[in-house]
Amino acid sequence: MTDTPQDAPPEAQLEIRIIPVTPLQQNCSLIWDRETKHAAFVDPGGDIDQLMKALEHFGLTLKHIWLTHGHLDHAGAAQALKERTGAPIEGPHRDDQWLLDAIEEQGAKYGITDGRNCTPDRYLEDGDTLELEGVTFGVAHCPGHTPGHVVIHNAAAQIAFVGDVLFAGSIGRTDFPRGNHQQLIDSITGKLWPLGEDMRFVPGHGPMSTFGQERKSNPFVADRITGFGGAAAEAADQLAQRLSKRWS
Repeated sequence: MTDTPQDAPPEAQLEIRIIPVTPLQQNCSLIWDRETKHAAFVDPGGDIDQLMKALEHFGLTLKHIWLTHGHLDHAGAAQALKERTGAPIEGPHRDDQWLLDAIEEQGAKYGITDGRNCTPDRYLEDGDTLELEGVTFGVAHCPGHTPGHVVIHNAAAQIAFVGDVLFAGSIGRTDFPRGNHQQLIDSITGKLWPLGEDMRFVPGHGPMSTFGQERKSNPFVADRITGFGGAAAEAADQLAQRLSKRWS
């Protein structure tokens, strides 16, 4: 768990900690309001006892469980958290319910036994909003890695929680069932880039980055490769793509 909060504008009154969970080291994000101590987890993939200890450590009351997509390492602890805290599960898009129904089956493949199947209290659609203590987060439906993947973002704090859509220097895998490479590229360029180059993002795995940095250097979706924003499109560097870390 990181000890340094991400910067946020004073009016947001939010703090964020990233808590890596499961053997896959998925970035679960804990967000809370400094005054009320009401909190949300984004993508609680596992290690329920660790997550509960984090709430206790910071003196927080969990009010929301937000899921970007249905893979085990992002949603595995959602049901247990709901049962222990009463917080509702919100997201992902309904097109990922087939994955949420198979969390326990997914876990068997990775030797992870504490994941639980779940059904959200609320599915999310493109353009929906989420709220934590008066702070509004936007929702973008970004299929490609999974059909029901969503990205959760806040313009004032310039922060986005992108799950496995985009990484520092890479993109999400599309070789899983119902993945679609072109759909993923279109989600990134059509839904994420318009949020602004200064938008920082927490990926599902690995370090944070900004959309602007990825538009410059990401070997899969840099502007020079996609032609976004009027850039002259180039052929992708196959060696750079092969060497790039692609996460589950």
